[in-house]
Amino acid sequence: MNFFRRWVLHNFWLKVLSLLLATGLWMAISPDQQPAEVAIRVPIEFQHVPPYLEISSETIPEAQIRVRGPERMVRSLRSVDLHPELDLADAKPGERTFDLTAQQVRHQRDLQVVQVVPGRVHLSFDTRLTRDVEIRPRVEGNFANGEQIAKIIVSPQRITITGPQHHVETVVAATTDPVDASGTRTQATFLTNVYIADPLVQVVNPTSVSVTVIMNTAGSGH
Repeated sequence: MNFFRRWVLHNFWLKVLSLLLATGLWMAISPDQQPAEVAIRVPIEFQHVPPYLEISSETIPEAQIRVRGPERMVRSLRSVDLHPELDLADAKPGERTFDLTAQQVRHQRDLQVVQVVPGRVHLSFDTRLTRDVEIRPRVEGNFANGEQIAKIIVSPQRITITGPQHHVETVVAATTDPVDASGTRTQATFLTNVYIADPLVQVVNPTSVSVTVIMNTAGSGH
């Protein structure tokens, strides 16, 4: 008991304070708390895009964000932890260049953004257009001698597409993925998907397409 009083309880709060100071000093000089930097490539996020507008740029640049912070945080940093944001609320059809600065990057509080590349982003905008186009099936295959395709029925016959006006206007028709009808003797129905070559044009409510291939023996008159 005397030992306990002498070495533990004597100046107890002074010892507690010393322990806390030592712990704080250790944390301050701990390797995990030393500053470190890392560069991470992340997609640029577009905020408040007008509902009638489409980004018509062929390629959308990513941003390389260089951040500094405690090494333990930097080591575990992922691309989803950084959010470079562009506000497009006042964008209009045509071309425009936007500044992209450190202040436009959302991040964890203990991190500091020291560089953003590129510092400016050039984008093209176009009015959104939605319209219907016909579906043209692509049917191929090897058939028995004297047999050939008499008729192809597509359901649905048309599909709705949307995208930048100048791109949508150039689309003549949508096509299906290739349908292999090899071995069909009378008729057969296949399920496939619709394809638009222009990557900026999207199919509204994509769904499977039914392609029915009806065969006819040459010279049969049917």
